[in-house]
Amino acid sequence: MPDFMGLMKQAAQLQTKMQALQAELDTITVDGSAGGGMVTVTLTAKGDLKAVKIDDSLIKPGDKEILEDLLIAAHAEARKHAEAVLQEKMQAVTGGLPLPPGLGIG
Repeated sequence: MPDFMGLMKQAAQLQTKMQALQAELDTITVDGSAGGGMVTVTLTAKGDLKAVKIDDSLIKPGDKEILEDLLIAAHAEARKHAEAVLQEKMQAVTGGLPLPPGLGIG
């Protein structure tokens, strides 16, 4: 018979680690840029947008569509960085074990 109490203790420890990870992910930021660095966005590792920086040369009449496209591209790059950080942190907490639904980062 499996050690039920041991499993419960491990589950409680994992939950505590996951809560700490959630808090840590709010403090980690990643950047994504587009247009050779003319547009930069900053996200938390959870994917929340925190800042947008736009080079002054892009703020001209008629360049609106270019600027919008660069913002989307910079956000996509930052999102990839955030997902990589999340995966790395999850590996460290779970030791590579797959988590059942509902125990992931949300």
